[in-house]
Amino acid sequence: MTISFENRVAIVTGAGGGLGRAYALELARRGAKVVVNDLGGARDGTGHSDAALKVVEEIEAAGGTAMSNGGSVTEYDQMVAMVEAAKAKWGSVDVLINNAGVLRDKSFAKMEPADFKFVVDVHLNGSANCTKAVWETMRTQNYGRILMTASSTGLYGNFGQANYGAAKLGLAGLTKTLTIEGAKNNIKVNTIAPTAGTRMTEDLFPAEAFAAFAPEKVAPAALYLVSEDAPTNAIIGAGAGVFQAAFVTLTQGKLLTGDDLSPEGIAAHWAEITDRTGEMTPQSGSEQSLSILKKLQGG
Repeated sequence: MTISFENRVAIVTGAGGGLGRAYALELARRGAKVVVNDLGGARDGTGHSDAALKVVEEIEAAGGTAMSNGGSVTEYDQMVAMVEAAKAKWGSVDVLINNAGVLRDKSFAKMEPADFKFVVDVHLNGSANCTKAVWETMRTQNYGRILMTASSTGLYGNFGQANYGAAKLGLAGLTKTLTIEGAKNNIKVNTIAPTAGTRMTEDLFPAEAFAAFAPEKVAPAALYLVSEDAPTNAIIGAGAGVFQAAFVTLTQGKLLTGDDLSPEGIAAHWAEITDRTGEMTPQSGSEQSLSILKKLQGG
């Protein structure tokens, strides 16, 4: 089976370098018309550059089709204009990869509220802006593939990245609700948690590991997750050619009554409450309530 993006229009945010560039180049190589979006600033979100134009030139030199866009994901009107420009030129938007991001790392004790807000605005609100801008188009055409970019920091935590982690886990949650809301219109939404050697992570990797974690080794997962036959509601970790699946699970739990229905009862039954034997992977929030009702009924 060959996965093709012929006759598809794809938007990739933060595509002026690193992971976004790798995604854009591979989408174009497989036939997609690509909007290369990049504000072009430094990794803390300051400054501008012509990074998007350079990637467009790379795509066109290889025989592909692309256009650049310098809009900021934090500005909803600019994202709407980007989508309208793509539709005016190519007729549709079929794929959105929300990849734009910034870092402003500090321990929470030293982090200014403005730095927390800015990182959340770019990653979480920015992805919501882009997704909202394409949502009605995808609903109308009964086709859409959207990829959110989470992180191991969001899923599991990392010192000095409270802002980044909060935003990234928020994106996994956004994916889960949009998966449900988009299903009837053939809109599939997934989450990728990449580990790659890029400008964002260059001082986090040992030099010898940097090449092993090339963005091109993440791209296969990203492209599969926005392909026609993609799954939906998946969280996929990707790095250095290794691909993993992450799940949000729920234990069977323990019904407490009488004197056990107390903080002391929680302490006494902690091992049973947290026992992962037979744990569930709910596909919607209502499944937690249903599992509780089952316990109350003696199930």
